[in-house]
Amino acid sequence: MPLATGDPESIGGYALLDRLGAGGMGVVYLGHAASGRQVAIKLVHEQYAQDEEFRTRFRQEVAAARRVSGAFTAPVVDADPEADRPWMATLYVPGQTLSEVVRRNGPLSGRELRTLGLGLVEALRDIHRAGVVHRDLKPANILMAEDGPRVIDFGISRAVDSQTLTVTIGRVLGTPPFMSPEQLRSPRGVTGASDVFSLGSLLVYAARGSSPFESDSPYLSGYQVMYEHPTLEGLPEPLRPIAERCLAKEPEARPELDELHRMLRELSDFPAASPSAADSSATAHGPGAAHAHGSAAPHGSAAPHGPAAAAFGPPPVSPAPGPAPAHDPQPPAPRRTVPRRGARRRLVVTTAGVALAVTGLTVAAAVFAPKMTDSGGDASATADAAHSQQPASLPKGWQPWRTELRVGAEGPPLVYNEPGCAPEDGRALYCGGNGFTVARVDAATGHVQWRWGTRPQLVRPIGVRDGIVYTYREPEGGERSVVALDVATRKQRWERSISGSGAVRMFRGGVLTLSPDTRELVAYGPSGARLWQSPAPEGKFCEPTTLGGAPYALCAPIDSDGLAAEGPYDLLRLEPPDGEQQHLTTLPRKALTLGAVQGKPLFLLPQTAKEVYDSGYERPYNAMVRVDPRTGEITRIPLRRPVLGRPTLLHGTVYFVRPNGTVTAVAADSGRELWQRATETESLSEPVLSQRYGQLYFANRFGRLLALDVDDGKEVWRTAALNDPGTAAQDAEPRVMLVKDAIVATAGDTAFSVRPDRPSVHPSVQPSS
Repeated sequence: MPLATGDPESIGGYALLDRLGAGGMGVVYLGHAASGRQVAIKLVHEQYAQDEEFRTRFRQEVAAARRVSGAFTAPVVDADPEADRPWMATLYVPGQTLSEVVRRNGPLSGRELRTLGLGLVEALRDIHRAGVVHRDLKPANILMAEDGPRVIDFGISRAVDSQTLTVTIGRVLGTPPFMSPEQLRSPRGVTGASDVFSLGSLLVYAARGSSPFESDSPYLSGYQVMYEHPTLEGLPEPLRPIAERCLAKEPEARPELDELHRMLRELSDFPAASPSAADSSATAHGPGAAHAHGSAAPHGSAAPHGPAAAAFGPPPVSPAPGPAPAHDPQPPAPRRTVPRRGARRRLVVTTAGVALAVTGLTVAAAVFAPKMTDSGGDASATADAAHSQQPASLPKGWQPWRTELRVGAEGPPLVYNEPGCAPEDGRALYCGGNGFTVARVDAATGHVQWRWGTRPQLVRPIGVRDGIVYTYREPEGGERSVVALDVATRKQRWERSISGSGAVRMFRGGVLTLSPDTRELVAYGPSGARLWQSPAPEGKFCEPTTLGGAPYALCAPIDSDGLAAEGPYDLLRLEPPDGEQQHLTTLPRKALTLGAVQGKPLFLLPQTAKEVYDSGYERPYNAMVRVDPRTGEITRIPLRRPVLGRPTLLHGTVYFVRPNGTVTAVAADSGRELWQRATETESLSEPVLSQRYGQLYFANRFGRLLALDVDDGKEVWRTAALNDPGTAAQDAEPRVMLVKDAIVATAGDTAFSVRPDRPSVHPSVQPSS
């Protein structure tokens, strides 16, 4: 297939010769290296290159494929998963996919089946020996080369000794007619036995042209995989007992690869299945067509060669999870292994924008069951974990809830780049959002109790103390101000004008901010009375801050354009009685404020302060400094190696969170790296620490929650993403907090709450009112 208009001429130094095919996720090209080697290059479509979780999945595919090297797999030659459009080059293997061969030539003969089976078993040996489970063996991912089959496409594979990529918003990764029951039930917990099940389905497909779980609907195919016996009519008798063993519902009942290899090797040649054994229309509506990946040539046309677009295909089927109960007073029951008689549920699933209603089914699989929202495992596993922990302390009357932080308020939003909610003593939250004015939200139910203001606030309120919630106000065209509201009545107690470029910070005894002209640091008490004012040093802009509950300022030079530079920073301590300044030290450019440890301010120092404008650049940090608040004495704390990520100081440990989901824990007193964990959940929030459970909680942009063990960083659980977190999901920073032990998170236009010992229970939607 010739190159199309708009196709690149080269990728990664490989000249492109031809198009091998295109699918929903990308394009596959035939490339030519300077050495003469031919490669098949997968290039991700541009829209998916911007999808954080797809990019992570592609990195995982490259890593998994690189780990596997054998006679029956296509080895990776080169790759760049960090490119603007990620790509991967594998050795070019001429040949059609199994689905194309069967569709064009009919089922395989006995000898061909034996060769196929032995080759796939040997491929799985190599794959499993490398510590990888493929998880997507299907006809479109098998290349029929002259010297035997090749297994391709490790897009949803997983390394068994690593963290697993999340499943996004209920998305099912795989092709139901060729998935195992356990992959449908709990996709993150599969072992190599799942690939053996898929191999059994492949052998049946190759022998008769249809899957043993054939259906017009992939969802019904998934139901058949879970609960019904495979359809093996017309299968050649010598192959039937082998297929039956591979297709056992329980993983432990399936043969090991060595036994399976022996069983296939001992087979003599046998006839192919009779054409009447399966409906002749099955291949037109079965996996080879219903899940066609855009690369199949029309009947009679030339077939593409090499790992064509079958390796990409359309996005996986994504049924939307159904609603869950608003309140679940009992631990989730263990998963049932058969559907309940007489049970009826209505499930709405969406594919390609078409809503399908399936009634009369109760399917206990992650694909279908509304309550199976914890992608870290099934509901019974979550319940077992809950029983081993202390009961959660929750706000009185608490139930899982979800509230949309959007109500259609008009006018330009007030933006301070700190979205989210501020909690109040286990009773309430004070939130701002996209089109959402400041609101008090009941921490137990998510009901909005009152709202204040007329302008949308993409900023969380400043904080709550002594019956007052402090927030911002900026009339259109007017000065920004800090406002004190009564938490019970929402009545405005007082309002004071402040700088439009400086924040307001709470400290013991009041709030600290900048005067409208930025020339003075000003402190106000709970009554609104001015406690004191302190002039900013000449030629410098001072950012108010609080460290260990005490007021400070970080003052940087003002450049020729009248803008504050990113350091060096003068650290000023402001004495509460009168605002008297004490210059403690000067911090280098690009230094970051971490907080205070035992009352001593702590800062993070960069390895380099050079200006870098490259997209995706992460600045490395190689030391911390601790400052004595009385003497200004500096203690430098070197890090063992440079660390990347956004830092958060929690109870003496600094947690660095990278955009790719890697979390690193460093001791604040010594700089010693305690652990590092690649969570593979991108765009995580700053963490919050539960001391009761010894866990760190994170949220991501799409409402997925993640819990890591504070001692070693191992994943404890993670939940599915929210269904439709709102239009601001891509732009708004997620946030997570604790109200007593209840987890409250904000993602996109949504705030929601779950309990830490039962995180898989979906919150119900509350009206924003």
